[in-house]
Amino acid sequence: MTIREAENIVEELEYKSVLTDDEEFMLIEAFNYLIEQTKNSLWMIKLGGYYYGHKDFDLALKYYELADSYGNEWAPEGLGYIWYYGRTGEKDYKKAFYYYSKAAENGYLKSKIKVADMYKNGYYVEQDHEKYCAIIEEIYSKIKDTNLLYDPLPEVCMRLAKIREEQSDPEAAIDLYLHAKFFLWQRLRIDPFFGELNMMKWLTDDLYALTDVDYSDFDLYDLYYILKEPVRVSFLYQGDEYIVESEREDEGISISFDGKWYRTIDDFFSKVIIDGRRITELYTEVYAFKRV
Repeated sequence: MTIREAENIVEELEYKSVLTDDEEFMLIEAFNYLIEQTKNSLWMIKLGGYYYGHKDFDLALKYYELADSYGNEWAPEGLGYIWYYGRTGEKDYKKAFYYYSKAAENGYLKSKIKVADMYKNGYYVEQDHEKYCAIIEEIYSKIKDTNLLYDPLPEVCMRLAKIREEQSDPEAAIDLYLHAKFFLWQRLRIDPFFGELNMMKWLTDDLYALTDVDYSDFDLYDLYYILKEPVRVSFLYQGDEYIVESEREDEGISISFDGKWYRTIDDFFSKVIIDGRRITELYTEVYAFKRV
């Protein structure tokens, strides 16, 4: 293998919707080859991110720490997430605050948001709701008009919506949730990362705590809310009708779709494949949702 061949493998497979076992092996081998040959921290971050997305957090930690040792400016953000959420089995808010603060100083706004969260919750630092609100308002003022998909606008909008609820302004909160939803579905078309899917789930819960679902005009991600109760929903894809059904079981709600059962709504969104593509990739191609 050459560096160029490894780069070609990554370019071909990195964002492919579904990988075969052989393709997954080739991708990991290509990443490791590029790391060994170039010592470029970008490849360390990409391989760490691959493992993080597949919930292999011990390996994600290994490659994020390696990238940090090579001076990668984003790596502290990844390490912050690992320690904040205890991805390897142990939460460490001291380490999380250190790494998030370091990444925030490097200009990464998601880390600045997480620093704000730590002030809100009193994690490692003294609880300070006023400081939390001020940081969120400041970030929103800077990026509210962004067109860059991976600017942390949804993350800020969801937090600011809660602040607007506290200020007794539910209409402003609803607008913020809808703005966040618009950005999130576009991200999920590219990469159905479980963290983004969780955000969409939380968003729909919060949105529909403030307003009713419009059953004459709802979309794919509204199913996060609608499927929490037993229901049958139909939708169209390329003119063909599909049925998704939720049923109550002892452990909660299970989902039936296209002859398969999914234990949870989370499993449905992360695992459903239609025509060789993830359902999240098909957001603009699935339509005519209705209860049946």
